[in-house]
Amino acid sequence: MRHYEIVFLVHPDQSGQVPAMVERYRGLVTQSGGKVHRSEDWGRRQLAYSISKVHKAHYFLLNIECEKAVIDELENAFRYNDAVLRSLILKRPRAIIEPSPMLKEGDHKLGKRKDRSKAESPDASAISEEEINS
Repeated sequence: MRHYEIVFLVHPDQSGQVPAMVERYRGLVTQSGGKVHRSEDWGRRQLAYSISKVHKAHYFLLNIECEKAVIDELENAFRYNDAVLRSLILKRPRAIIEPSPMLKEGDHKLGKRKDRSKAESPDASAISEEEINS
């Protein structure tokens, strides 16, 4: 079996259907004896250029191990699903299981937001007794 990396973009109005779509695609892979090594939901992001007058899309990444016939089925599923704006399937030399740079970037930004919100709101334990007594 070969290893593949799949990225697909879903129309932002259909973001609620992404979990069901992913389960359907996982089912296609696992039914044929394949494996899903990594599954990442990158969320809604700005597109570099508009696709069919759409400026944002919901991004999803899958790293799978399967046969070529399953890839053909997935390509057809992407092609005939109106909610999928674009898809990219890459053949990889090995299974990739570590978090992607996109996911790490999102975690890094989330951490900065949390740090910023902590800095802006005063901590209750940081208030001195003098402030309480006055």
